[in-house]
Amino acid sequence: MLRALFLPLLLSLALPAQAGDAPQRVLSLDLCLDWMVVHYLPPDRVLALSPMQQRYPIAWIGPQWPTHDGSLEQIYALQPDRVVVGQFTNTLLRQRLQALGLSVEVLPLPTTLAQVAAYERQFLRAVQLPETLASAPPAALPAPARPQRLLLLGANGIGTGRGTLEHEILERAGWRNYLTAEGYQRLDLELVVADPPDAILWAAPEHQALANQFAEHPALKHAVPADRWLTTDYWRWQCPGPWTWELIGQLHRWLD
Repeated sequence: MLRALFLPLLLSLALPAQAGDAPQRVLSLDLCLDWMVVHYLPPDRVLALSPMQQRYPIAWIGPQWPTHDGSLEQIYALQPDRVVVGQFTNTLLRQRLQALGLSVEVLPLPTTLAQVAAYERQFLRAVQLPETLASAPPAALPAPARPQRLLLLGANGIGTGRGTLEHEILERAGWRNYLTAEGYQRLDLELVVADPPDAILWAAPEHQALANQFAEHPALKHAVPADRWLTTDYWRWQCPGPWTWELIGQLHRWLD
């Protein structure tokens, strides 16, 4: 008799939360969603972050956050209430988890600022937090008296042109993109030196000596004064999120 009474209770504890229940055990499958989970959720609602967080640690996420090993077996054994993942990450794994009955929320990767705002709201809905917690995009910022051209320079001499989220960030902050062509472009050092930008934003990971040779060339250093070489935290460019709006404000302040 006692076994018959307790068996339904044990089964209910082993099942993920049903629709309508706020997910209390949230698990992330990729780095960008790791950041969103830690930014918005208290630790007691975070079941595990992806193994990418250990591979690419970030200063504002401490070592106390639990991680999973990325395997189907471990994730299913953990029985998360909600799994969050980006659209291009772990496609086969998330399909298997969905087939096993777990709740998986797939978030499209934003390519515009409007989509960044929608991305935040979708995440908040997925974890059943109020959408009002989403960061507000900055109001229209005053344009500078003289347009200033900013070159967003990455590793291996790659510059960021139009038709990208980065371009929209620069323009929203009040700068003009130095590059007028579309997409990501391999730069010609002689052309850049002959017509230098007003400023260069060095947006590349540290400790990559070979990848940084273009940026460290003496001719480029001479063409653009040292005080016009700007730097930001590289991670802010890696994944869209609430920090994107902070980045716009920082870039705008540099116009002065």
